[in-house]
Amino acid sequence: MIVRSFQDIEGTDRHVKSQSGTWESKRIILAKEKVGFSLHETILYAGTETSMWYANHVEAVLCVEGEAELSNDETGEKHWITPGTMYLLDGHERHTLRPKTDFRCVCVFNPPVTGREDHDENGVYPLLTEPAEPAGS
Repeated sequence: MIVRSFQDIEGTDRHVKSQSGTWESKRIILAKEKVGFSLHETILYAGTETSMWYANHVEAVLCVEGEAELSNDETGEKHWITPGTMYLLDGHERHTLRPKTDFRCVCVFNPPVTGREDHDENGVYPLLTEPAEPAGS
């Protein structure tokens, strides 16, 4: 059993701040836990714009605080995301999030991330894996 709080993660390598300066994420469950998904609390900052494309992952996002406009960059479709609203990127859609206020959400990724990922120039998380454990470990 794993029990972990956001406070436990604060200031560790599981507390990731983007190079773009538009978001930070607390990686609660990672690939090294070997449960088939990763779980994060992410805050995207008010007044920013983050374009993403999870070409290698499926992501589900549940808004728990704040408001943001979500754009499907492939279709032009826009959605207003508020607390209690979930969106699922089941088709690896290119998308942009524009938070009106600080936007706090809980995200699940499959396959799980390692915690070392940040968006590249295309908004993609690379598909990183954990090193295999030596036999007998």
